[in-house]
Amino acid sequence: MVPRDELFMREALLEAGEALKNGDVPVGAVIVRDGEVISRGHNVREAENDALGHAEIQAIRGACRSLGDWRLQGCTIYVTLEPCVMCTGACINSRLDRIVFGAYDKKAGCCGSIADLTALHLDSEPDVFGGILQEECEEILKEFFLRRREDNG
Repeated sequence: MVPRDELFMREALLEAGEALKNGDVPVGAVIVRDGEVISRGHNVREAENDALGHAEIQAIRGACRSLGDWRLQGCTIYVTLEPCVMCTGACINSRLDRIVFGAYDKKAGCCGSIADLTALHLDSEPDVFGGILQEECEEILKEFFLRRREDNG
């Protein structure tokens, strides 16, 4: 972990709040290069009826556009929930240097919880740091699912 990881995770939490406003699972992500946020994303699966509408995918697409390159070397992604298989694969394929996440995902997390795709010696092996602002990241998810259960009676 580096000292600024908490700062950028707070930015990802702001993005999670945007997903929440739109009725999506509150997951947010930001991509940082040279100490600056270059891209933001939040879940839009429900809002856009898009199976690929995960926060990480949105942030990676934005960073690629911002840099004019699909290779995101020198970049770190901060995401409030441990990436799934699709998103971990996207992080590896986009050559991100680091994956920093908040809450562990015991059902679908692929940075160590149910699998660790980053340890497979693929084209890229990003460093992974989990549990950054874990309680805050878990809390927004718990509140969302509690409300959803209450609404569905």
